[in-house]
Amino acid sequence: MPLVLNEEQEMLRDSAAGFLAEKASLAELRQLRDAGEAQAYDSAVWRDVIDMGWASIVIPESYGGLGYGYTGLGVVLEQVGRNLSATPLEATVLVGATALLNLGTDEQKAAWLPELASGAKQVTLALQDSSSFDPLGTSMSAASEGEGFRLSGEKRMVLDALTADAFVVVARTAESAGETAGLSAFLVDAKAAGVSVSRCEMVDSRQCGAVSFVSVMLEGSALMGPLGGAWPGLEKTLDIAAIGLSAELLGLSLEAFERTVEYIKERKQFGRVIGSFQGLQHRAAALFAELELAKSIVLKALQAIDSEDENLSVLASAAKAKLSEVARTASNEGVQMHGGIGMTDEYDIGFFLKRARVLQHLYGDHYYHLDRFARLGGY
Repeated sequence: MPLVLNEEQEMLRDSAAGFLAEKASLAELRQLRDAGEAQAYDSAVWRDVIDMGWASIVIPESYGGLGYGYTGLGVVLEQVGRNLSATPLEATVLVGATALLNLGTDEQKAAWLPELASGAKQVTLALQDSSSFDPLGTSMSAASEGEGFRLSGEKRMVLDALTADAFVVVARTAESAGETAGLSAFLVDAKAAGVSVSRCEMVDSRQCGAVSFVSVMLEGSALMGPLGGAWPGLEKTLDIAAIGLSAELLGLSLEAFERTVEYIKERKQFGRVIGSFQGLQHRAAALFAELELAKSIVLKALQAIDSEDENLSVLASAAKAKLSEVARTASNEGVQMHGGIGMTDEYDIGFFLKRARVLQHLYGDHYYHLDRFARLGGY
């Protein structure tokens, strides 16, 4: 498959770029941060996003969605990264809807996917037991009780937890931490007795939460898929999440690079434009080459989702490892080439560094995915 966007995808990219630059730009992120609201996004902007069809972009038409595919969502997420747009798109569409598609029963899909497509509901993934990403290390328990289950434990780093209507909770019903067998997924109502959410402050001014489950009683219908057999669907969900975040990291890196190049073309020092200094030119050229490679690997990974490529896991880890590295370099270079003012809140470049650091660690950082890529390759 050629590594180029088709005409429809280009139109979607241009539409997303224009909308987000107008309605959900970095300036709007500043306002949200300064307001200090628990909901770290604008409800009116999210409604506009829903009206544009982005909430339903990966949901099949049979469930009220557009069925446009993940390459389309990736194109949108790249523009989200460029504008640092704050919406629940990552939590409820990239991850939540994907988890339902890969883990949910027919009844759960029929009940929830149309709600997600219309924007009436939000669902997010509650996976991590601690601040570190280790899906197989999940030890939170779900004990069988009668025809249902009793859920106890806490989940960290849950995206948009404060506004979610339900959580896809991953817990152990058998085996021990580190095993692929024994992992089960449950669809838990956010208002269920024993569920509580606490807000976590994020360096990128986005919303995250810790969710506590204290003896939460679940009916048997809350189980998603076979008991103890959640790993295949969860692994695919996490692969797709990693690729989607890689697309966002790409947009962030491109924007940080372009802003920095424009700055060094104007900033003068010692009577010369600093962009004329050979040292900075070499650094900018090296980063440009890395960004071109990053574009290709992200598009290849997005296409692999839609084509159901059997090498999806390999491409997902390759993309996330590479884009985490590139985003770190792009954001670091951006701040450094801006000099001392790059560290101030007055200039925008620091916001790209903060967002990059969060995205780098979500669903596995550079080192996690580099190690996984090597293991999948037989090393």
